[in-house]
Amino acid sequence: MLLSDADDVLTAAESLGAALADAKTECSREDFEALLDDCTETITVATGVDYGDACDAGNDCC
Repeated sequence: MLLSDADDVLTAAESLGAALADAKTECSREDFEALLDDCTETITVATGVDYGDACDAGNDCC
């Protein structure tokens, strides 16, 4: 999915955030962490940016 402008990006990010918030309440911790890993991989593939490196996720910031 290629987004055309900043508004599209923000809308997609808000939608993803809402879906993740719902999933967090419905999933076990292990399942939710696996979902986050899948999201990170998908973002990396779609954007060409290693999302984990970009947000310094290695330091347990989440």
